Amino acid sequence: MKPGKWIFLVLAILAAVCMAGIGIAIGERSIVGILIAIIGLNGVMATGFIFKRKLREKGLI
Repeated sequence: MKPGKWIFLVLAILAAVCMAGIGIAIGERSIVGILIAIIGLNGVMATGFIFKRKLREKGLI
């Protein structure tokens, strides 16, 4: 697996953890937990999209 692919795998796992965190926070009725998980998910997804765009501009994807 190429080095760039490992980064996407890690970001995908982090996004899944944030999604699970949203579900757990909903079950616990924790507004703070829900907000932290949503902010984390947005950050991870944005990082992935930005990284993919940069790799595409360099011609690596």
